[in-house]
Amino acid sequence: MWKLTRPDNQHDKLTRDNLLDLEDHHLVRIELVREDQRQVWVLTRRGHGEAKKLLEPKGMRVSALREEKYDPVTGELLGTSYDDHSAAVTSTAAELHRAGIGHRLGFATEIPHRLADGYVQRADLVVRAPEVGVPVMLLEIDRRTEDAHDLVTKLRRYWEWGRLLPKDAAKLTVELARSRPNAIEDVDHEKRLWRRVYPPTGREGLVPVAFVFADTTEAKVANTVAVLEEAGRRYWAPRRYETYYQEAVTAKDYRQAVPVVVTTLEQLQEHGADAAVWRRLGRKDEQTLTDALDNPDGDALYRRQYARVEAEDERRRAAQREARRPVC
Repeated sequence: MWKLTRPDNQHDKLTRDNLLDLEDHHLVRIELVREDQRQVWVLTRRGHGEAKKLLEPKGMRVSALREEKYDPVTGELLGTSYDDHSAAVTSTAAELHRAGIGHRLGFATEIPHRLADGYVQRADLVVRAPEVGVPVMLLEIDRRTEDAHDLVTKLRRYWEWGRLLPKDAAKLTVELARSRPNAIEDVDHEKRLWRRVYPPTGREGLVPVAFVFADTTEAKVANTVAVLEEAGRRYWAPRRYETYYQEAVTAKDYRQAVPVVVTTLEQLQEHGADAAVWRRLGRKDEQTLTDALDNPDGDALYRRQYARVEAEDERRRAAQREARRPVC
């Protein structure tokens, strides 16, 4: 809470004082104290009502009220189970916000993405930070409670969702998408469903996805990322451009790929989310977030290379025409 609400403060004293003041007004309460002595605060019924009045008119969904119930025999407070995954999601948002990536009211959790078969893939966290070059990014927070191939499945679902058309798509667009396998790749992104939901990413490809690993070991993270890279290659990897100048053009085509970056919550907490702690699948080194999302070997390089080989080809044809011209 301190990093989300007062990211410029050097310590959490002001946040604690604010919580105590809210507690005096019966808006929040301490639900439990963890083994590491961190306190878990929740809204009271009165505070929950105030939060709904404040946030829901702005289109922000408020989670369910945590009821304060006691065991009739022992008097012990019930329902004090602590969700470590939710805490890791909130901590990730806090580290992003502290680094200037996303406004604290610009984060959203458990955002649904409905697939063609009706399955709903929910993103743990969605951040929108266009001011720092990240118009939108979907985050999956993993505490290594899932099999690595489950993460590949999630990646596949995001890739499939990025290829869907809206229900009111133009008839010609629908017919084109159904005309042959992978015909959707000939449909511009502006006509796809994901552009109705999210702003343009400012880069080639679909909506970027980040996997943030928490409360695990480096070895487990390395093994999981290796599975993501190998088994999920179809979804994140760029292709070769289809061009007449195949040998001269080495640029990669990212237009149908999901940009995927990985990091750990521990790295974000130690170095900051604006540091070189993000690794793009297919690359070896860690980079800053925007550098990891950029495609220096993508469309911009393709235009330069294509223009160069076109110019060289034109000079060659001109020289051949000059050589064939009769001399009097």
